[in-house]
Amino acid sequence: MNKFLKEFKDRGYFYQCTNENELSDLLDKKSINAYIGFDSTAPSLHVGSLMQIMCLKLLQDHGHRPIVLLGGGTTRIGDPSGKEETRKILSEKQIENNIKNIQKVFKIFLKTNNPKLKPIFVNNYKWLGKLNYIKFLREIGRHFTINKMLSFDSVKLRLEREQSLSYMEFNYMILQAYDFLELNKSKNCLIQIGGSDQWGNIVNGVELIKRQSGNQVYGLTTPLITLASGAKMGKTEQGAVWLDKKMLSAYDYWQFWRNTDDRDVIKFLKMFTNISLNEIEKIKENNINDLKIILANKATEMLHGDKAAKESEKMAVSTFKDNSSGENLPNIKINKEILNKNIIELAAFVTKDISKSEIRRMIKANGIKIDNQLIGDEKYIINNELFLKKGFIKLSIGKKKHYKIII
Repeated sequence: MNKFLKEFKDRGYFYQCTNENELSDLLDKKSINAYIGFDSTAPSLHVGSLMQIMCLKLLQDHGHRPIVLLGGGTTRIGDPSGKEETRKILSEKQIENNIKNIQKVFKIFLKTNNPKLKPIFVNNYKWLGKLNYIKFLREIGRHFTINKMLSFDSVKLRLEREQSLSYMEFNYMILQAYDFLELNKSKNCLIQIGGSDQWGNIVNGVELIKRQSGNQVYGLTTPLITLASGAKMGKTEQGAVWLDKKMLSAYDYWQFWRNTDDRDVIKFLKMFTNISLNEIEKIKENNINDLKIILANKATEMLHGDKAAKESEKMAVSTFKDNSSGENLPNIKINKEILNKNIIELAAFVTKDISKSEIRRMIKANGIKIDNQLIGDEKYIINNELFLKKGFIKLSIGKKKHYKIII
């Protein structure tokens, strides 16, 4: 098996592939271009997109050239895959600003010093924005049957649940196939990589190119990642784990990886760090907490740099001491409305995934502290006087969750 495909599988990235043996032979013979598309629905990508970025990095490490497609065109439409409702329509200015910000993340992970391997950035609005509707229907639309389009999960699941699916979204799969065709023509792109929910769209592109030009191209998909707990990858009680330091501090990013479920640690070391598989094999029997710190350090180092990773670890050590003031913790702002309400309201506001009844149980079990002092009364009031001395309070929920609260 080709070395890239072997490592792709060994790191847990592999789900499905079109013509795998043929692709393996091709990759042994020459360096190729491959792309992944990222719609620009927010000012940053979050950890849920990190596997796709790591796939591009691995591709580049094996001597192939990554193409990063930033969906200025398809973001205007909305991908129905995995969605239960129509995506919010963004303004053109918002989309363009999102593209500029997202591009910065790729420049951190992907090498730019070798001109032959330097990532190619493309915006599909460049060609989708110029399409002539009648011409597009005649040349591209004729290759797609409604029967087949209705069979894809992205469409079928929405219809089965009797959830609205706009004609605009219904067209998404055709536009994605057209993207692959365009990149094959203009950038000699031979592979599209995407999540397993994109399989149908990717196969559409492979077949469209075959019909239009006779060229052989390939599709490769990755598994959808969920945590061992069943939760969705990249979500915490504070929201998304963003890959942008302006939206999430290096410390919070470090803590996300440090708090990985024991069952996920080895898997995530393979998927989300650049530690060699041989090295992971040597250390995998180490103490689980030591492995979590390695994971947190290596993952944070890749995005925020070595210095930020070390400082985050140091901050975490001092924070988890019982007598820590919490000065070094990132700020969490609360509204003035929370003042003069009880401790339950504050804890529920900060940790949105914990119910109020669970917070009450934690109070009874001595699991809630303010400034390292146990709070035993669920009617304890959060008043302005608590903030006068330091300008903040340290809220501890259980042994692992500590927050610096400011107004």
